[in-house]
Amino acid sequence: MIQVKNLIKVFGTKVAVDDVSFSVEKGEVLGFLGPNGAGKSTTMRMVTGYFRPTSGSVSICGIDMLEEPELAKQRLGYLPENAPLYSDMTVASFLGFCAELRGMHGAARTRAIDRVLDLCFLDSVRNQSVDTLSKGYRHRTCFAQSIIHDPDVLILDEPTDGLDPNQKHEVRSMIKRMGKDKAIIFSTHILEEVEAACSRAIIIDRGKVVADGTPESLKKLVPGANSLDEVFRIITNPDTAVKKAA
Repeated sequence: MIQVKNLIKVFGTKVAVDDVSFSVEKGEVLGFLGPNGAGKSTTMRMVTGYFRPTSGSVSICGIDMLEEPELAKQRLGYLPENAPLYSDMTVASFLGFCAELRGMHGAARTRAIDRVLDLCFLDSVRNQSVDTLSKGYRHRTCFAQSIIHDPDVLILDEPTDGLDPNQKHEVRSMIKRMGKDKAIIFSTHILEEVEAACSRAIIIDRGKVVADGTPESLKKLVPGANSLDEVFRIITNPDTAVKKAA
């Protein structure tokens, strides 16, 4: 459902993403991992069509993102990092606005709003203005807009950032449930989320994919490593990488 081939993005003299290729099929939840500045968000912005790649290709459900961007974007939902909200709208009116942008009107619009309010545990604040919401409820509202049209593909950038442990558990559970019939990519710095919600993970470092596999297989990449967190630190630490190369 998601095909990324030889993706490169250059900003001036900096190569932010360097020949990245991967695919995600229906029923897969892919954790996209990497240290700050590794190229995670840039890659995800190219996958969603927000950035145009310097070279390479992206297809969503068989639709080329560069050749038919509007059609490809109809098939995906996107939760960017620090997603914007209209603070003077109520939760329901904001979601209704997002539904209309997705081409839904009348009864279809109402059903879509009710569905995501229930799925994201937002019904109790449906008539509350966004500017009065807690950070957790605001984040859930952002998540709800990304699934308002029930997309086949979900791209989530740091979906649990800033949430408390209970809220993180709720979001992870939602991602895992939806991953049964969608293709999902989500980036995170929290390694326990990968083990809790992902069927597969990619580690990207300095613009390149350095590991790709199930959480269990990634643990076996470094002999003697006791956790995914330890594997991540060893693979993405420049000093360790130099020692390994030597």
